[in-house]
Amino acid sequence: MQGKKTAVVAALMLCMALAALDSTIVSTAVPQIVGELGGFSVFSWLFSGYLLAVTVTLPVYGKLSDTLGRKPVLIAGSVLFLAGSLLCSCAWNMGALIAFRVVQGLGGGAIQGTVQTLAADLYPLKERPRIQAKLSTVWATSSVLGPALGGLLASYAGWRWIFLINLPVGAVALFLVARHLHEPRREPGPRHRIDWAGALAVFAAGGVLLTWLVQGGVAWDWDSTPSITLLCTGVALIGAIVVIERRAAEPILPGWVWRRRTIAAVNLALCAMGLLMVAPTTFLPTYAQSVLGLSPTAAGFVLSVMTLSWPVSAALSQHVYRRIGFRSTAALGMTAALAILVAFPLLPFPGAVWQPTLLSLLLGAALGLFQLPLIIGVQSSVGWAERGTATASILFYRQIGQTVGAAVFGAVANGVISGRLGSGTDLDSVTRSGATAVRRAVDAAVDSVYIGAACAAALALLVLLLLAPRRFPVLDPAPAPEDAPAQDRPAGSRKPSPNSPTYE
Repeated sequence: MQGKKTAVVAALMLCMALAALDSTIVSTAVPQIVGELGGFSVFSWLFSGYLLAVTVTLPVYGKLSDTLGRKPVLIAGSVLFLAGSLLCSCAWNMGALIAFRVVQGLGGGAIQGTVQTLAADLYPLKERPRIQAKLSTVWATSSVLGPALGGLLASYAGWRWIFLINLPVGAVALFLVARHLHEPRREPGPRHRIDWAGALAVFAAGGVLLTWLVQGGVAWDWDSTPSITLLCTGVALIGAIVVIERRAAEPILPGWVWRRRTIAAVNLALCAMGLLMVAPTTFLPTYAQSVLGLSPTAAGFVLSVMTLSWPVSAALSQHVYRRIGFRSTAALGMTAALAILVAFPLLPFPGAVWQPTLLSLLLGAALGLFQLPLIIGVQSSVGWAERGTATASILFYRQIGQTVGAAVFGAVANGVISGRLGSGTDLDSVTRSGATAVRRAVDAAVDSVYIGAACAAALALLVLLLLAPRRFPVLDPAPAPEDAPAQDRPAGSRKPSPNSPTYE
């Protein structure tokens, strides 16, 4: 039995590795791809298209996993992801490659949300930090190795192998899931009515608004006609979503997600975390290269130490939240993150390499202490039939935060650069210069971004302290010490029957 369970966990880790690698592996192969296919002016959509598809499908797949089961959604998403990978390897021009990357993203959304949900299904509350720490390690390692692996494959095997390598790994994961994961038989009941109209509206609104955020200030000015048109269209589609979801029998975005304090507060807190994550992941490598004069490989190391401390801290967080509860543990982690983000602008110019490296290491530990207790807390506060929707909700808002942060902090950094070096200059155009004035301008721009990230950290902390309940209501067959008393549970809730998956 334990061996079969291990096989399922291995499958989940392989699926997570596929999704994590594909977010970064293409970046270092862009010169080879553009050299063969052309389309330099639109190559950024290789990343934006994938990100949009993953983000807007998360709530859809979350609801489907609650309605149809985790296994069929994970298998369908994996097949779609692998089909997109095969199509990407056969792309004949940049337009086709971008379209096939969107197909990959449609599958990637199912993988990300369903893997996290299954992790909660597979393990009781006391053991969930172990599997979540494993998934965090896989994600962190894959994200760091992605650019290096992409560069090696593009240089020595051809860029198409970046996508072909997904096929054997995905095939093994699919076999393990299909063979060893067996969900419980459901009792006969009324046939579920899938809210396809709501799913389409969510997809359309998310796509339009994320396109506005990603391309605004890049492909067109914020106050231009395309930007304003996209914004107005997105707002109109949000209104359509509200109308559709109120009338739907089983809405894709159910109202209870925001009516329950625990989930609503965690949604907002992780959205703020997504905002602040843009500072280290996007701007720290630039700082390391342009201000400290490091090579791209060494600059990557400055960031990668964060991925070393994050899963370790996440794994150890259980010893903290079992004593003081989910909210207090997360608040402790975010308080530490706030102090670290505030410390970054205080570093001397140009400073020593060990200084931002140490801050990166500490930030990973702080965020591991913050994020995992909130995810486990939300998953433990709902029953099996709501866990997919709840998990997808918090992942969706974290993705939204990252997208908004990339747009906002990119504008902030470029504004600082322009103010110091003159209009017409931006971060991309000056990062390769070694002039002292340019280095100081980049230093000031990144400092401003970290101050903005500190504000996001303060917002996350306030949300936890003011909106989140002091004790999360926990529905689990084996309640942990931090369980809320019965009167604090959601109205009408009770401990679920044993309906976790089995392994054969």
